[in-house]
Amino acid sequence: MKEWRFGDEGAQGTSARELQQWLAPLGVTLRAYPVAAAARPWLTPAVLDAAGQAALLVALDEVFQHLKAERGYADRDLVVLYPEHPQLAALDERFAPIHIHEDEEVRYVVDGEGIFGFVLPDGRQLEVTVNAGDYLHIPAQVEHWFRLTACKRIKAVRYFSAQGGWTPIYSQRSRQRFPIQ
Repeated sequence: MKEWRFGDEGAQGTSARELQQWLAPLGVTLRAYPVAAAARPWLTPAVLDAAGQAALLVALDEVFQHLKAERGYADRDLVVLYPEHPQLAALDERFAPIHIHEDEEVRYVVDGEGIFGFVLPDGRQLEVTVNAGDYLHIPAQVEHWFRLTACKRIKAVRYFSAQGGWTPIYSQRSRQRFPIQ
């Protein structure tokens, strides 16, 4: 976790303890897992073919096995976004509005960075910049959003309890303005 910020009051900081206090009522978990040294060959290239993605997932298998035992995850895949990605704008736009999922959303960022935003129980909105080594668990039904930072690059493992992905169910709530990171 690099930093957090509120949209309405402009408060920001880097205290992990404060961030955990704000996320706790939502049940959101943010923790760190160092990225395995064995993964390094697949972190530098922006684009990974299917074989490179599979090799990166194998290099990160220790985290998967831990989370599989802890939370029962059955599957995983890899999201690889970079500035020249042909669907980058559409993907970034799809998850930028406030939404929920009917299943938990789980990400382990291994390269690059992104921003997750949350609607807190009191209605305030909080954004958190995540980067390499950050693991984020968002329970089902939690209002949130995701957007890329200005670097427009992220590699993240998604973990699933069942086969498939997450379909966003959009909220009627408007997102507050946050500075571009």
